[in-house]
Amino acid sequence: MIFVTLGTQDKSFSRLLEMIDQLVEQGLIQEKVVVQSGCTKYASKNMDILGFIPMDEFNSYIENCTYMITHGGVGTIMNGINHDKKVIAVARRVEYGEHENNHQVEIVKEFSEQAYILGCQQVDELKQAILQLPNFKVKPYISNNENFCNMLEKLIDS
Repeated sequence: MIFVTLGTQDKSFSRLLEMIDQLVEQGLIQEKVVVQSGCTKYASKNMDILGFIPMDEFNSYIENCTYMITHGGVGTIMNGINHDKKVIAVARRVEYGEHENNHQVEIVKEFSEQAYILGCQQVDELKQAILQLPNFKVKPYISNNENFCNMLEKLIDS
């Protein structure tokens, strides 16, 4: 099963679902596709589309999926990485009315350059990302929070 999540942004991201629909029709995607669509209204015979779902159900889909296709939100990307899942992230873009600004472009770029995810700046890059999945290895994320907190604590104590 492939889990697609569009997050809870109050703007539509139907471009991504349209591309996934095309890739199912072309036979590139052959597994069941489950979508957490949030505010995006979309009908498809190729996908099980859910609006908003409880967090425990959301996490269950992540735990049971082969890989994730997600918007470029940090929380969702990290959730996938922390579950050792292959993550394809596609940035929502302001020019399509999908977000207030293009911060997801930078997020997807950075995570992709660090080899944590397969990143797509545009939906038409999704096909290539899916083709790269067999050779993509999940890289564990190592947080620097503990070091930062220790440095901050020393600074405060001095």
